[in-house]
Amino acid sequence: MIKLTGLNSKEMILNEELIEKIESVPESVITLNNGKKYLVLDSVEEILSKIVEYKRKTRVPYVEEGNR
Repeated sequence: MIKLTGLNSKEMILNEELIEKIESVPESVITLNNGKKYLVLDSVEEILSKIVEYKRKTRVPYVEEGNR
């Protein structure tokens, strides 16, 4: 989940796993895989950075079978 700022300047939390595409028009339009769209003040670059940061924090490290 990532924190974004809606057009009303209120913080919102979005499940980044549901994002299908992000467009800049000049605000950012986030389209989810169910077709729902969100307009946010965050730039495309900021959104991508937040997604990468979240995934780094939450991913489970790969452990090979022999290294347990």
